[in-house]
Amino acid sequence: MRVHAADATELVQFGEQSIARGSKSFGMAATLFKPQVRADVVMLYAWCRHADDLIDGQAFGHDQDPAFRKGQHGRLEDLKRRTAAVLNGERIGDPAFDGLGEVVRGNDIPHRLPEDLITGFEMDVSERDYPTLTDTLTYCYHVAGDVGVMMAMVMGARRADVLDRACDLGIAFQLTNIARDVMDDAHAGRRYVPADLLARRGLTPDDYDAPENRATLFAVVCDMLDEADRYYASAQWGLSELDWRSAWAIASAARVYRAIGEKLRRGGPGAWERRIATGLGAKVWLITLALGDTIGSRFRSVDDAPARRGLYTRPTVPS
Repeated sequence: MRVHAADATELVQFGEQSIARGSKSFGMAATLFKPQVRADVVMLYAWCRHADDLIDGQAFGHDQDPAFRKGQHGRLEDLKRRTAAVLNGERIGDPAFDGLGEVVRGNDIPHRLPEDLITGFEMDVSERDYPTLTDTLTYCYHVAGDVGVMMAMVMGARRADVLDRACDLGIAFQLTNIARDVMDDAHAGRRYVPADLLARRGLTPDDYDAPENRATLFAVVCDMLDEADRYYASAQWGLSELDWRSAWAIASAARVYRAIGEKLRRGGPGAWERRIATGLGAKVWLITLALGDTIGSRFRSVDDAPARRGLYTRPTVPS
């Protein structure tokens, strides 16, 4: 059952504030959704943003507390407890969590999906190693691919093959994030670049962020961006099954995020000296190009998509 209209309005307002402060790129793309879809998208985003900040000791993805590891296990347990409460139908008086409960109930989202995201946070808290690309892709699923699946369900998608493409987009986003933030993450003790890719270039997880290895690390990151491109290409095939406004929003987000990776490629190792982002004018142009992607998607079907050979396969989610 949906919450009272006034309460729902407050939850949506909280989500709007969260996305405005936490993601200029996705926030701009999200303006293209239909009102009800947008409401659910921003509420889901607010919980994801809050959960991520809670574990990483940040505020809207920025200003990380240098002592963020202290108390991290306790914060993870608190996240689990409060999430479980709203998934079980409780109202706890925290808009980030109550909004999640509203979205899950209203869209019949399996509890396994938000729980899978928390598993991703557990991977961070345990400081897991990533020996292979498959290990890194598993992490990408847990912190982003499952979010893509939940977002697609908010947009009305239910076909398994369409949800696979939504998962692919989330994984592409996370691979791009890893490439962009590799130096900042390493300095904070977070290392997501797989050891097997490093080894191909003569690096190890213990030394890849050393100044003298910057150029070699850049080559490894370009390998990761090549991998991300495979997932971006796969995700495009899911647009045909979304309503045109949702398709335009998602195509816009994909264009903007992919541009971050391209900007990194063009900038070379020196690009890490500052935050890599796309400006307002570039975003407007990319959203315009995404309209062409959306129009093109109206003339094809996911049924005609090439097989997802070699791509990560998300876990089966029980109905």
